[in-house]
This record gives sequence, structure tokens and C-alpha cells, in this order.
Amino acid sequence: MAPSHEYRFRRLGAVLAEWQPVWQPLPFQHRRLSWECRYPAMAEALRALPEDEAERLQADPFTASPLSAWLPMDELAELVELPDLAPRGPTLPDAWGTFVGGRKWRQIQAFAPLVTPDADLVEWCAGKGHLARGVARWHGVGIQALEWQAELCRSGHELAQRQGAAVQLHQQDVLAESASHWLTPSTRVMALHACGDLHGRLLELAARRGASVTLAPCCYQRTEAERYRPLSEQGRQDMAEQGWRLCRDDLSMAVQETVTAPSGVRRQRRRANAWRLGLDALQRDVSGRDAYLPVPSLAYGRMPDDFAAFCHWAAERKAVALPAHVDWAGYEAEGFRRLDEVTRLELVRHVFRRPLEVWLALDRVRLMEEAGFRVGFGTFCERDLTPRNLVIEAAPAV
Repeated sequence: MAPSHEYRFRRLGAVLAEWQPVWQPLPFQHRRLSWECRYPAMAEALRALPEDEAERLQADPFTASPLSAWLPMDELAELVELPDLAPRGPTLPDAWGTFVGGRKWRQIQAFAPLVTPDADLVEWCAGKGHLARGVARWHGVGIQALEWQAELCRSGHELAQRQGAAVQLHQQDVLAESASHWLTPSTRVMALHACGDLHGRLLELAARRGASVTLAPCCYQRTEAERYRPLSEQGRQDMAEQGWRLCRDDLSMAVQETVTAPSGVRRQRRRANAWRLGLDALQRDVSGRDAYLPVPSLAYGRMPDDFAAFCHWAAERKAVALPAHVDWAGYEAEGFRRLDEVTRLELVRHVFRRPLEVWLALDRVRLMEEAGFRVGFGTFCERDLTPRNLVIEAAPAV
């Protein structure tokens, strides 16, 4: 029998709290991690991993992992094993996704069958209303779609007219109090990958107004608060008793897993990360301060042509004075060496990444259960389509 949401939530919180000193530090910021003194054999085993084994564990942290000698792998694997809620049978035709990116349309095809026309349908944070158009055409119903950007509303309106979908887009700031009038006991609100405060606001309003929800949450770190405050009463009590806290960097860890990019993009990403670490080694030596210096992000297509040019670009923006003579080749090589090391040490954080994501989603589940809702929680697609494959289905108890 599957554990209850309450039990799963409490146990995940307890394990995350106990092991926070291990998963919280960011390896790229430290030449030596604080936990290495306590677990030197684990750090040594990670640094010795062959490249192919490190890549395998990045994709699948829980299968045949050498970290099971130190970390509670079995319990975590059991706690993040969730039911597959995806309905079996037909879904939206491929041809309907003409104006949507291929991967995004496949996500909509997986998510849409969960949205049944048993109530007045509203899409939350709709963008151009791609999900609403698909569901409206599939069920032959009208749908209200809420989006705060006027240009997206205009584009979505044109697409709905072109496809003959009965979708009305409304310019609406969902964080405003006026958003509450869209939610009633006769409403079902759907949201595919609504971020942070946006989906938190949806759930709080739905709990208050008695509206049903079908939600795939995303980007928990996109929140106004510096520190995470659980949405549920159980979450607040558990965190106080367990004595742990979460900041935005911690929340970001929960959604760092991405679908494998094309080889060219992976090479660009690897070079950019190595250059950042090479620059970090250089600035530590120049400044005499053993502290990480963050630099602004730069799109891969706008990266300078070589490592020296990248360092000069970053140094100018961070007001770092570089010496006239620098061993550019040496520091670049150090960047790639550090990247290989960081990649392996990050595997510890990968073990706790999905547990943290599930814990955050369960906090939302418990909010709705505490409000008297029946709640289903599981996955709506495979993780190779989107790692953000968790779905919450909530309806007021009859």
C-alpha cells in the first residue's frame, strides 16, 4: 500500500533536514566542501568515478549508486516513487500543435486528458492559451484563459480564431485580488508549469473559493520571499520541529534537472561552465580572497571567442583588475579540471533533487487536503519529456 501524502511529506522533510549539510553546499563555490571532513571516502569515491559512470548517475541517481554506502538511497527512492496518473487512450491530435513547439505540444498532449469538462474551465497563466485551445477543441467547450501580458493575449486570441477554438483570453494579473472572482465551486482551473508564487496563489485562492485544480507546478524558486515559508500548516510545523530552512538557491536545486540537450548545446554549456570556473580560480589568485565570484549569465551565442576574452568581459563587469600577464592556457585547463570535479561532487545534490521537488509539491498537496479537498498526486508523463512531470489534482470533498 502506498504511503499517505502526510506520511510521505513528513518523512521526506525529516531526511532532507538531516542531510541538508551534505546537499546544500554548491560544489562550484568551494574548493573543498564542508562535508568532506565527515565523509572523506564518499568524496574520494566521487572524484574517482569514470566519466560514463558520472553521466549515468546524473541521469539516474538511484540505480546501482556507489553513494548507497553513505546516503539513505533506498528510503529516498521509495519516497519519490509516485503513481502514474496519465490516462490511457487517445489524446490531442499532433496536427493541432502547429503553432506550438514540439516538446511543449507533447507535454500538452500528456497533460490535457487529465482535464475533464466536469466544470467551467479556466487556464491560469495561459501565455498564448495553447493548453486552453487544445482542451477546448478536444471537448468542444468554451474556456476562459488568464494571462497578464497583453501581447500574449492578442496572439492567443488570433490563434484561437484561426483554429476555431472557443477560448477567451483575459489580461489578468493572477497575483491581484481581482483574480479571485475567476474561481468558484463550479470552476476547474488548469495550469501546466505555472511558476512559484503564481501557482501558490492559485492554490491558496482555490482552497478559499472551493475551485477544483489540475496543476503541474514548476520553478518553486520564482518567489518574492527570500526564505521559503511552507504553504501548509503541516509544513510549517514540521520545518519548525525539524529545524531546517530553505533559501532560493535551495529551491532552485529542485528544478535543475533538464532534458538532455543536443550535443552542440552540451559542448557550449560545458565550455561556458569551465570558463567560469577557470575565471574563478584566476580571480581568487589575483584578489587573494578564497571566495567564489558570481558573474552575469551570457547566452551561448554571445560568448566571447576565447577564454581570455571571456575573462576580460567578466572582469570589466565585476570591477576585477586582471594582471598584464596571465597564463590563460593554464587557468583554462584548471577550469576544465574543476568542472570534472564539480560534476562528480554534484552527484550528492542530484540524489536529493527529486526528493526536494516532491516535498515541495507535497506541501501544496497538504495545503489542499487541510482545506478539505480530495487530492490526487503523481506524474502525468515520463521524465524524458519533462522532468517537471508532477501533477496535483484537487477537488472539494463532497
